[in-house]
Amino acid sequence: MIPLMAWRNIWRSRTRTWVVIGAIAMGVWAALFMSGFATGMMNSYIDNAIEEVVSHIQIHNPDFQRDKDVKFRIADPEMLEETLAADPAVRAISVRSLSNGMIASSQTTRGVQINGVVPEMERDIRQLDQMVVAGEYFGESRGNQILLGRRLAEKLKVDVRKKVVLTFQDLDGNITSAAFRVVGLYKSQNKPFDESQVFVKRDDLNRLLGAVSTGGDEPIVHEIAVLLQDIDQVSPIAEQWRKEFPKLQVETYREISPDLQLYEGQMKNVSLIYLTVIMLALLFGIINTMLMAVLERYRELGMLMAIGMNKGKVFAMIVLETLMLCLVAAPFGLLLGWGTISYLGNRGLDLSAYSNSIEQYGMSNIVYLGVDPIVYWQIPIGVALTALIAAIYPALKAIRLRPVEAIRKV
Repeated sequence: MIPLMAWRNIWRSRTRTWVVIGAIAMGVWAALFMSGFATGMMNSYIDNAIEEVVSHIQIHNPDFQRDKDVKFRIADPEMLEETLAADPAVRAISVRSLSNGMIASSQTTRGVQINGVVPEMERDIRQLDQMVVAGEYFGESRGNQILLGRRLAEKLKVDVRKKVVLTFQDLDGNITSAAFRVVGLYKSQNKPFDESQVFVKRDDLNRLLGAVSTGGDEPIVHEIAVLLQDIDQVSPIAEQWRKEFPKLQVETYREISPDLQLYEGQMKNVSLIYLTVIMLALLFGIINTMLMAVLERYRELGMLMAIGMNKGKVFAMIVLETLMLCLVAAPFGLLLGWGTISYLGNRGLDLSAYSNSIEQYGMSNIVYLGVDPIVYWQIPIGVALTALIAAIYPALKAIRLRPVEAIRKV
């Protein structure tokens, strides 16, 4: 009987009921949308950082990571490269020589990290060739070739086919300089990366570092970057390689960039934060609506209590009315939110109008929304808890009235 009465009561004022249902449904949709948008932004940052900057795993000489001195290189890199390439868990690797130095044009000078790369390897691991927006990727022509970030080129005031000079220390600690011709300009989704990283062929950089003077055929290698087939295997694979190569420093992207680990760990918390904020906003609206419903039925509630309905049943009826309102609204909001997330998860949300700002933080212009499936369970639970809390004050107000006074109230 109580549930039936509660259901009929909420439809006495259809306009008000639909307004409340609409508000709750929009609140649920907003919670899903904001959660999906925040998750999409975080995923964009993490994916760009992995694909363009850190990869899944990096291997170095332990001393190189501490001092960034070019003399601290990886021993027997060819053997290590063959071993890693043969691992079925590995999707791509890039073997690099690195040096910090200065790049100078006829106009200005800037500090950069010089990446000596094998073009084919860098194409597989970074898709560097797809980032080229002017000129070409490394060609077959002889001579020192260099790829610059488009933003760095603008600051240096150089263009394709112009020359720049790189200055850095060789293996013996001597300052060396060489002219390089700009063959292409690239543009990634990470503005700081574009302004600080230049790419040359590894053989050219090794020759200038002093590979010939060291008297060996072993190439100079400071870093081996690895992309795995499955990101979930990063930690176990890294631990396995630490045991296999105890003299090398094996680091995952989470260790190289702790901010990535922070973002990964906060994805679920972000959903809870948005849900909590929106549910708190809805709480006061629901309380106001139910309180109005109670005050409008003051005489009716007094009559029910006068003919024998105890306070417990009155309390339960008000609570059920509130729960029914929210439980009717929640599926509409969930369905609308799911549709929005699915649509924008496939097509993406175009934020190119804000590209100058978001690229400063290493995020893409297109954000693909997505939420953890558990969020679709958290929201109905959150709505139900909100309804219960919102029902308490109006229900207490109802059971505190005196039947005699309520009946006489105009």
